Amino acid sequence: MNVSTTFPFPRSASSRDEYVCWSRMQAEAGQQLEAIIARKELERRAGDGCFLWGVGNPPAVITNVLARAKVPVRAIFSIMKSRPKAVDIAPARTVAWRRYVDAHGAARPLPPHALVTSRGDSASGAKRIHFALMCRSDEPLAIRRGESFDPAAFRNASGTGAPVGASQVTALLRRVGEDSAESDYEANITAWLTGSYWVRLTDPVELDASRLAILARAADTGLKLWCEAVAQIRSGPPACEQREARGALL
Repeated sequence: MNVSTTFPFPRSASSRDEYVCWSRMQAEAGQQLEAIIARKELERRAGDGCFLWGVGNPPAVITNVLARAKVPVRAIFSIMKSRPKAVDIAPARTVAWRRYVDAHGAARPLPPHALVTSRGDSASGAKRIHFALMCRSDEPLAIRRGESFDPAAFRNASGTGAPVGASQVTALLRRVGEDSAESDYEANITAWLTGSYWVRLTDPVELDASRLAILARAADTGLKLWCEAVAQIRSGPPACEQREARGALL
């Protein structure tokens, strides 16, 4: 999963060939944003620049086409304007994901350095799938200030090319105009999509108290122990088997 991190288009130009994956970030799966970024930086270092960023919605149809063609897509992460939801701050259950479906439809295990978590329940019940951006950065991950991002200069890359909707937390976009200096958002973290770009995750494992404790300390483990901590967090039977076992005890 190797891709150049040299920006191929002028940042303020209106190149119609510029694709961007924009994701708004906030607290998730019981962890504050600062803690998530700290462990993503360890993941990036352990993965030789590569890391996975979990997102809740599926990719645009064109995403696999861009991934197979290796079209450069910049990933931009902006801090949400709204406060995190209570269910994200303190979820009833937290899961870690262990497999993904690549751009060619093949199911693969997540790399041993990759750790993607989410809350274990959705509005319709237990979560069985989640999604993630496969990213690469040669620069350390940290909140940056001062580089604005104007979503109004972009449209959704597939479908009717509609403007970015207020409910779209993560979206694949294509530039249609020039940036405005009046944007409320910043490019707080930037990277490049790599590998299969935006993937579907499967095979969740529910985290018990001991593994939640390891997760809480994960950012402090240091690079040498990072993959060991990931393996411990991702160990155990699938979440569906854990739920069945609990049901049998009732």
